[in-house]
Amino acid sequence: MSKADLVALTATALALSGLDVALYLLGQRTSGWAGPQAWLVLQLVLDVSLVAVWRFPRTVSGLCVAGALTMLAGDLFSPGLLSPLDPLTLATVPTVTPVLIVAMIRLLDRRVALTLVAVLAVVATRVWTPSWDVTPFGLVSTVLPALLIMYVDARKELLRSLRDRAERAEREQTLLAEQARAQERRRLAAEMHDVVTHQLSLMVLHAGALGVSSPDESVRAAAEEIRTAGTKALDELRDLVGVLRTNQSEMDRADGKVAERVDAAAGMDALRALAAESEAVGVKVRLELDGDPGLLSPTISRTAHRIVQEGLTNVRKHAPGSVVDTEVRYREDGIRIRVRNGPASARPDPVLAGSGSGAGLAGLRQRVDLLGGSLRARPVPGGGFELGAILPAYVPTAEGARDDPGSRR
Repeated sequence: MSKADLVALTATALALSGLDVALYLLGQRTSGWAGPQAWLVLQLVLDVSLVAVWRFPRTVSGLCVAGALTMLAGDLFSPGLLSPLDPLTLATVPTVTPVLIVAMIRLLDRRVALTLVAVLAVVATRVWTPSWDVTPFGLVSTVLPALLIMYVDARKELLRSLRDRAERAEREQTLLAEQARAQERRRLAAEMHDVVTHQLSLMVLHAGALGVSSPDESVRAAAEEIRTAGTKALDELRDLVGVLRTNQSEMDRADGKVAERVDAAAGMDALRALAAESEAVGVKVRLELDGDPGLLSPTISRTAHRIVQEGLTNVRKHAPGSVVDTEVRYREDGIRIRVRNGPASARPDPVLAGSGSGAGLAGLRQRVDLLGGSLRARPVPGGGFELGAILPAYVPTAEGARDDPGSRR
């Protein structure tokens, strides 16, 4: 029993006791051998017993029925013994009876409770000598409370059942939506594999052929760069197709060549390679690396790589010729990244500047949120831009620990 229930029962018992005292003071006294206070003492004992009904429902219910039968016996064999000869009320059972009937229905076995209610109803209505005064009042004080509380309980159960069915239907709708999304992801994966991969493969093959057949050294170098970039794009596309098909990137596995590619895509060398690529096209990058990348799980390291990559790509598009300060600090509790560039020293290429859709930063933000980190992207005074992020050392979920062999608990 909670404290609130105890307070409610105590307040009800005090209210009923006050009512019985008022009836005693305003009405007649009992005239039998038990004394003038016999009715009041019996009522107060039953009122006080209400406090214990939650812990001892059978005992208190039996005490109420015994009190009602005692009052009945007094009226039949010794009028005036336990009830005044001319009472102020028409009740022929204890005053606490309606409240106790509610508790019976709630706390006792339904059959036992209804049996006790039936006994009290017979005593209260005096069915052997029915009258328009006693019988209706007896039904109101016994049968009506039982019917009301059973109706309330049945309505609560119905509402609970409807709520459960609604939640179950919502879960089923969620599962159906997830299945539809999975089918759409597989369809997209098939389209990307069949169309984009095919075109990229042709591009890599043509670039390789051009590098072999061209007599011009600069053309061969450019063809080799195109072939290398196309090969990287095919690797990235292969991972993306894997994510769309299975909801788990192949880069999350640690077997054979895939594990080697994980390390290659997430370590310091990969970040230095990103900086070198930007410097090769006229963007000066001041790269500062601090800490041990081995402190982080591969998933976090790859996300950090993607953030730096996105920051440098945006600089090449929108601020060519600017100086970029890139800081990556590895710590035991996570990683902190900042890619900040100054104003452009040359006009942006309109084709490159117009090719962005904003999806890169949006995708990064979603990815960082899923990992429990934070991402900021904002302009800085003087015409520059800053992209920064704080990521945890690992993804603290059971699923993440299973899918990411490098994560820690």
